[in-house]
Amino acid sequence: QLQAFGGGLVQSGGSLRLSCVASGFQDNDYAIVWFRQAPGRYREGVSCISSSGGSTYYIDDVKGRFTISRDNAKNTVHLQMESLKPEDTGVYFCALENIVSDCSIYGRIDSWGQGTLVTVSS
Repeated sequence: QLQAFGGGLVQSGGSLRLSCVASGFQDNDYAIVWFRQAPGRYREGVSCISSSGGSTYYIDDVKGRFTISRDNAKNTVHLQMESLKPEDTGVYFCALENIVSDCSIYGRIDSWGQGTLVTVSS
């Protein structure tokens, strides 16, 4: 089970930190992907992190503004979002891929968490 939280309302240029907590998994041998879905748009992968945290990926739109990290001792993955823009508004989901040494925002998703709403006002 994945649980995402940390969303909220923030002004343009502000910051938020999303967290995704995994429970019920026997180990940390999985990658985590953050997706977002803006109103009226398809869900898109934004960032991902491998099981060890050694491999990360960001789409160009968030590169340099978002940082993904994980704390395997706490079964938690964070998405630190800086310099937020109104176009970052959407529901953010974390999801699990059964990939050990890498991650992909285009891979098969094995488990979804519920979304957390991020609203960036202009």
